[in-house]
Amino acid sequence: MKKRATIVGLLILVFLAGCSSNEGDLLQSPYKQTEFLMGTVVTVKIYDEGKENVLDSVFNRIEMLAEQIGVGEVDSQIDEVNANAGEKPTEVTDDVFELVQAGKSYSEQAEGSFDITIGPLTSLWHIGYDDARKPEQAEIDEVLSLINYKKVTLDEENKTVYLEDENMQMDLGAIAKGFIADEVNEVLDENGVTTSIIDLGGNIFVKGNNPSGDKWTVGIQDPFSARGETVGKIEASDQSIVTSGIYERYLEVDGVSYHHLLNPIDGYPFDNEIAGVTIVSEKSIDGDALSTVVFSKGLEGGMAFIENQEGVEAIFVNKDNQIFITSGLEDEFQLTNDSFQLGEL
Repeated sequence: MKKRATIVGLLILVFLAGCSSNEGDLLQSPYKQTEFLMGTVVTVKIYDEGKENVLDSVFNRIEMLAEQIGVGEVDSQIDEVNANAGEKPTEVTDDVFELVQAGKSYSEQAEGSFDITIGPLTSLWHIGYDDARKPEQAEIDEVLSLINYKKVTLDEENKTVYLEDENMQMDLGAIAKGFIADEVNEVLDENGVTTSIIDLGGNIFVKGNNPSGDKWTVGIQDPFSARGETVGKIEASDQSIVTSGIYERYLEVDGVSYHHLLNPIDGYPFDNEIAGVTIVSEKSIDGDALSTVVFSKGLEGGMAFIENQEGVEAIFVNKDNQIFITSGLEDEFQLTNDSFQLGEL
């Protein structure tokens, strides 16, 4: 059996165009800090003159949240909740409680096709790690019975989280980066930063307009490429742009690729015509969750679902190199790659 675990970063490129003059006290060359956190490269750029010290507050906040949320971290409260599954509730911080509460809400909206208790299944496949493997059907069947977001009990007064059954596990990886990006944006607001770019491993938030006063030009990643190539671009301001794709992390077994977006209902990667999806929203956590939810619904169902979400738009790329965009981006999206074409449903 030949198997290969591969990680490919889906980058969203932000271009600073037309910066011949500055608006107010904005810099053409921003203050910038890059760290490797949460298993990915995190970069924050601040264009407001005199705000370089805010980067310290930003990265302190990121590191604190990563420690509380991350699986395998020394002080991970999610690990503690999982360890206490079926035994007792676990008291958590306000931040972790808010994240779990949001995750349960997204699970309810998705009717189980997105489920924060998918931990036993993601641990079984472990796609993106050296020990990734395709599990036996009996193993998958065994862990599916542990996946049920309805068995996450939240006590808002005491800020506790309880998993009702032993061996249940939460995995908040699908929304953690989005949550943290939104928290970083709050830190920037509190410190008077008006213009910045937050990049948490592909979760992009563009704050304000670029130094020339125009919206940011954001390149949309080609989901088939690992080289930062794009399929098109949009103009964005004060928006989150999150991309997920089947070639972002995958496991190859006997010539068959299994991507990391797992279906908590049948235990296998979602299998439909979608190769990649980019969600444009006001909140990055929404983009994180919805990028997974739409994979579960397929192209037509995913398009219809996003059209019913207020303040959310999407760009879908199918496996035939066709691009489909929701109505709010029809005048915004510009195709830049001749290998792709716009499609119609």
